[in-house]
Amino acid sequence: MNERKGQITMKGNPLTLLGEPVQTGQKAPDFEVLANDLSVVKSSQLKGKVCIICSVPSLDTGVCDTETRKFNEHAAKLGSDVAVWVISMDLPFAQKRWCGAAGVDAVKTFSDHRDASFGKAFGVLIKELRLLARAVFVLDRQGIIKYTQLVKEVADEPDYDAALKAVKELL
Repeated sequence: MNERKGQITMKGNPLTLLGEPVQTGQKAPDFEVLANDLSVVKSSQLKGKVCIICSVPSLDTGVCDTETRKFNEHAAKLGSDVAVWVISMDLPFAQKRWCGAAGVDAVKTFSDHRDASFGKAFGVLIKELRLLARAVFVLDRQGIIKYTQLVKEVADEPDYDAALKAVKELL
């Protein structure tokens, strides 16, 4: 598996990402994640919708909490043609608990803990921590990647405005 050292940092310390990075213009790779009820969800279920996929290290951290809440606010305004998925290595039970406590209902959370299928496919699996790097991907209705942002410092928030602009250009 491809290793990319120093692409991201955590509190200034370089980390290694596993997998091939995805590029704007390519078809999004296939992956499977677990829903909060433990059912398997395939990326093919996104076809026909514009989609924001956010990968975060853990919903139980301040920055991930803030990011997911902000995307939840925007998701509620974007309409039913847009799906917003947040994927982490958190267990589905923890994600369900977090969403309930945070009042998050417009964003869907999914767990990559079982196989790291998403993390490997999108090149955002952190080798040293077995967590996902903070990244945002926007896919069009045909599953083509139209926007990517790999956040260099894991403790920083993504560029919400750029991601939302990419989505609005597809609607």
